[in-house]
Amino acid sequence: MGKRIVMYSTTWCGDCRLAKRFLDARGIAYEEINIDDAPEAAAIVMRLNHGMRMVPTLDVEGTIVSGDRFDGARFEKDLREAGAI
Repeated sequence: MGKRIVMYSTTWCGDCRLAKRFLDARGIAYEEINIDDAPEAAAIVMRLNHGMRMVPTLDVEGTIVSGDRFDGARFEKDLREAGAI
């Protein structure tokens, strides 16, 4: 079983939709936090991304995986390296 994944996203983000579709298609569980609805989560995203508000940002038990400019092969590789899949 993979590690716990927390995905920080927004409703307007196309890359977020692609990342969720990728995870859902593979049956990979994740908790989604919409940073537009949670200012504290937006601050976390900015801290994790060196001051940038990049989404989707995935926290895989302390390992950060970015899904911005979504590329399925890169995303899968990064998730494997993080131990999420």
